[in-house]
Amino acid sequence: MSETLRGLAGGSPGGGSEVGAGAGPDRAEGPLSVVADGDGPLLEIRGLRVSYRTSNGPVDAVTSADLTVGAGEVVAVVGESGSGKSTTAHAIVGLLPSGGRVGAGRVLFEGRDLLTLRERELRAVRGRSIGFIPQDPMVSLNPVRRIGDQVAEALIVHGLASGKAAAERAVAALGEAGLSEPAVRARQFPHELSGGMRQRVLIAIALACRPRLVIADEPTSALDVTVQRQILDHVDELTHAHGTAMLLITHDLGVAADRARRVVVMSGGTVVEQGPAARILTDPEHPYTRRLIAAAPSLTSRRARPRPVREPVPRAEPLLTVTGLVKEFALPRTKEGARTLRAVDDVSFTVRRGETFALVGESGSGKSTTVRMILGLEAPTAGRILIEGRDATRPGRAELRALRRRMQLVYQNPYASLDPRFTVSEIVEEPLRAYRVGSRAQQRARAAALVDQVALPEGVLRRKPAELSGGQRQRVAIARALALEPDLLVCDEPVSALDVSVQAQILELLGGLQDELGVGYLFISHDLAVVRQIADRVGVLRAGRLVEKGSCEQVLSAPTHPYTRELIAAIPGRRRPQPLGAVS
Repeated sequence: MSETLRGLAGGSPGGGSEVGAGAGPDRAEGPLSVVADGDGPLLEIRGLRVSYRTSNGPVDAVTSADLTVGAGEVVAVVGESGSGKSTTAHAIVGLLPSGGRVGAGRVLFEGRDLLTLRERELRAVRGRSIGFIPQDPMVSLNPVRRIGDQVAEALIVHGLASGKAAAERAVAALGEAGLSEPAVRARQFPHELSGGMRQRVLIAIALACRPRLVIADEPTSALDVTVQRQILDHVDELTHAHGTAMLLITHDLGVAADRARRVVVMSGGTVVEQGPAARILTDPEHPYTRRLIAAAPSLTSRRARPRPVREPVPRAEPLLTVTGLVKEFALPRTKEGARTLRAVDDVSFTVRRGETFALVGESGSGKSTTVRMILGLEAPTAGRILIEGRDATRPGRAELRALRRRMQLVYQNPYASLDPRFTVSEIVEEPLRAYRVGSRAQQRARAAALVDQVALPEGVLRRKPAELSGGQRQRVAIARALALEPDLLVCDEPVSALDVSVQAQILELLGGLQDELGVGYLFISHDLAVVRQIADRVGVLRAGRLVEKGSCEQVLSAPTHPYTRELIAAIPGRRRPQPLGAVS
């Protein structure tokens, strides 16, 4: 297990949160502090304050947090990055990163103050009574252990199963978490699964021990809407069947509307508003809550920017033409022998200059594999890829380098896609250096112009990624992708890791840049509400096949394929009541 998962399963997480073993002020290491009221809430947080030690002194991350979760209740905590949501969640189970410190408050679980527990006592609670689903599946799993072993470890650590029984229960947990062929997945390693599949593994680990409380830190942010619904439906079943409660940390107000009984809104480390979900989401009192709700995308949202009128180019070749694309992968051998997975099956579409074509579909549908073939990172098994009529299916080394200059990628995760050692200026200049474009002075001037173009202040050029917010990092990633003036920008889930208000800003930026530069976008997403705001045409992928294709308005308003209708029906928040005066 990774250090993170070892902590979540109940083992020692390693490293140094200053929580759990006498971390906060006046934390005794004596017997458990018990509040004897069997009818009280399952979890109660009172006056929680958390700070982080930095080179410039302590920085308060949570200044005043008060909330409760009853047995079997789902409570959602919403807010932007930096609001203190995740810090609050990590403080509950003693998993604050190094330098984190609880300065005041109480965290009562079943009447016991978790902040007074020794590490050994806390390990007995963590994983067994309180499950935790971390946000980032890319770093939370051990890359050198099989998936099934990592799920089984939680059961073994807490003495709930061993040997063959633990392995069988691990496979069952993977199936409950929505993974197809769970027995096959149990024998695979994390790098063989998509990001969405890895997130489902984390969910399986958290739910394997049937805890009384699950703390879910953005548990479905990497998942498509249908699997998101399956996972949250499963959690709903647990709350009813086993009395399991959930503290749901999310920036997706649709998920909060659909799943939570109560909503807690955090801003700047403080709880600014809380109450019944229906009241908070339809008649919010605090100005911050109103801004958050106004920024949330939906299928009724208008396009981020009106499409400018352009003169048609007669008989112009499409910028990108994909015809009959196929990709097959070998799966691990089973008792029946060798097996092959057809990840992409006869996919065809085009992208024109100044146009946005969106590929949507659930995790494992073939979106990312299709992108990797277009960018020359995977060789197709069959099919053709044309760039303005020129065959780019299997380019030579020199031709591939030239093609990559014309096609650039904006990655999904702005926290992992930027080199932490470089300044923003060095990051944006890097493609120019790689292709030897201009002198050093010209490269610096180009970086400054690009940073200005993506609406960042000049001062960020001297800063490093760790000093920027998620939205600022994604703007830097877009600036870097535009450095070589590409014809095609491939945007792989570019806003899925961002808060709704920041999402709106990035979509507005992408629309404005397209209007200004005429660049074509291949936009990969599982969020149909986001697609509605930016795409001209949409293709729907399912199990590697393109099942529907057409204009954005046609596909999302009058879908013809049952799977597309299922995707639209699964969008969270569609059941949310409209505020007074809203037009549906």
